[in-house]
Amino acid sequence: MARELRERGHAVVDDRVDLLDPEWLEKIMDGCDAVVHVAALYSYDATAEEHFLANVVGTRNVLNAAQAAGVERVVHTSTSGTCGPVPDRPATEADSPPAWELRVPYKRTKLEAERLALAHGAVVVNPTTPVGDGDRKPTPTGRMIAGVATGRIRAYVGTTGLNVVDVRDVARGHVLALERGEPGERYILGGVDLPLRDLFAAVADEAGTSRPRLRVPYRVALVAGQARIVNRDEVRLARLPMYFSSRKAEERLGYSAGPVGPAIARAVGEALKADGKGGA
Repeated sequence: MARELRERGHAVVDDRVDLLDPEWLEKIMDGCDAVVHVAALYSYDATAEEHFLANVVGTRNVLNAAQAAGVERVVHTSTSGTCGPVPDRPATEADSPPAWELRVPYKRTKLEAERLALAHGAVVVNPTTPVGDGDRKPTPTGRMIAGVATGRIRAYVGTTGLNVVDVRDVARGHVLALERGEPGERYILGGVDLPLRDLFAAVADEAGTSRPRLRVPYRVALVAGQARIVNRDEVRLARLPMYFSSRKAEERLGYSAGPVGPAIARAVGEALKADGKGGA
């Protein structure tokens, strides 16, 4: 985000600050015309309390600090998961997630944070599944890419898929939202819908490893989640294909997403290097 903003001529202040420190948040925003709130806890292992503090309390603190500092414009990074998925078609900004998914703390707290942002009059962006370079922690998405690339993931849940997008396109979408987005509106920033089998095949082919070929029925995955063999929350989110439409962002912001292949290549390269299997 910071790189994209600077390349488009914006003066950027980027600093590391605790979301639970309202005074420091207000101090760092002093003199700013806009704030882009990208920070969140994206995890399926953290506790519900940790998610609430980072995603809900943290967002409330950012919004309050922006108001106190006289910031004119706020862009809030949510997730496409607050818009769906819905059965049988790509979800849009007019949709909402199924009730059973709100048992997942990440999903529930991101939805609550988004509602705070919309009530504040922020512009909200809803990225789908960003892949590419820079996922160093890594996020659950980065761990998935690494698991397939290194051959540790050998199976896939047959009921689901993902909308995958280059992280650089998502960053550009944030800048467009900052420049052109309507306050109180949300915009899905996505790329291409891929069944999980096809995404895993693309990652494995890029890494030069065997494609995961074991198709796991959802009910079997659900039992494995209940037995704590796999992450229960991740299984809950695999019940439907997570497909989304970016038409609104395309028509109103001028957003467009390029091919996802280069992003997968960058993600795989970093994953293999971190695992000690990549080149210098």
